[in-house]
Amino acid sequence: MSEVILKVKKRGTGKTEAKNLRKKGLIPGIFYTKDIAPIPIVAEPKPLRPIVHTSETKIVRLQIEGEEKEYQCILKDVQIDPLKDTISHFDLFGIHEGSRLSVEVPIVLKGQPVGVREGGTLQQSLSKVRVKCLPDRIPTHFEIDISNLKIGKAIHISDIQSEGFEFELSPETVIVACIAPRVSKS
Repeated sequence: MSEVILKVKKRGTGKTEAKNLRKKGLIPGIFYTKDIAPIPIVAEPKPLRPIVHTSETKIVRLQIEGEEKEYQCILKDVQIDPLKDTISHFDLFGIHEGSRLSVEVPIVLKGQPVGVREGGTLQQSLSKVRVKCLPDRIPTHFEIDISNLKIGKAIHISDIQSEGFEFELSPETVIVACIAPRVSKS
């Protein structure tokens, strides 16, 4: 599990405040964890990119200006402006040793399926999957080898090795399948 340091500042609350920060090129966010009131924060866009635009789950070491304590957290949610394709808001969730948490982990497909070479179509149903685990057991991503996937076959949640965590979806949930090409009747 890789870690990223993120330095932020505290900010005011409200829509007007957030709008003014965005006009200045900053990104408003919120940090929350148990036993502490939510802390409105603001960050520069560049340090957020490796946290948001990645195919891995990362631990964020949050440093809030004016506070000596550093918080370990994960990216819980991010909002993207649909017109500008930029980050408009982010949520960080504090993690505690010994407490299980629910986190989304990216799925990375590797290989060229046999079924696609035979004319089939690859259909990926999940690009991320939610798991429950201890903070030190968070997988960075799930790499799935699809090179042996044949037409009419699928890879399910139950096909992923799950040591130290549990999936929040049914084991029968399809991750990726190779479907037969449609044939038109003449």
